[in-house]
Amino acid sequence: MDPSSSGSDAYSPEFLTAVECVLANEGGYSSNPADPGGATNFGISARSHPGLAVADLTRDAAVEIYWREWWLRFGFARLPAAAAAKTFDLAVNMGAGDAIRCLQRALRACGLPVTEDGVIGADTAAQTARADPAALIAALRSELAAHYRLVAANQGKNQNKFIKGWLTRAYR
Repeated sequence: MDPSSSGSDAYSPEFLTAVECVLANEGGYSSNPADPGGATNFGISARSHPGLAVADLTRDAAVEIYWREWWLRFGFARLPAAAAAKTFDLAVNMGAGDAIRCLQRALRACGLPVTEDGVIGADTAAQTARADPAALIAALRSELAAHYRLVAANQGKNQNKFIKGWLTRAYR
């Protein structure tokens, strides 16, 4: 597969499944003043893409951005499908480094030693493949929820309004 080509022919089946979840969770255009990302469409923020007319972003263009700037860049394809999809989905919301650190803490909770560095390297990929999938997803949900609770506690009322949605997404 040529990752530089565009269009659905270039996307892996695992990515297509995962990005559908992201798009469902992120929804369409939003401009919430309390959201530090600013205006977003399909979860793509104006802050991260200053030259992009986010309000006019198409679904296909958003998928292409997720493929290049998220799936390939952070190495989600190196993980088994369920762990890749869950970690990718939450990475879009909380940031890749934090989501991958949650995955690494979940691996440790499953008794698999990994370094918590926020990177999907060879060791993280190998230990994720070794993990019992159901136990790993359960531990990952717990770590993601704990992360969101800490964010809400540390950032006060401004972020507390998002906690219910964050927890729903973590436990889904």
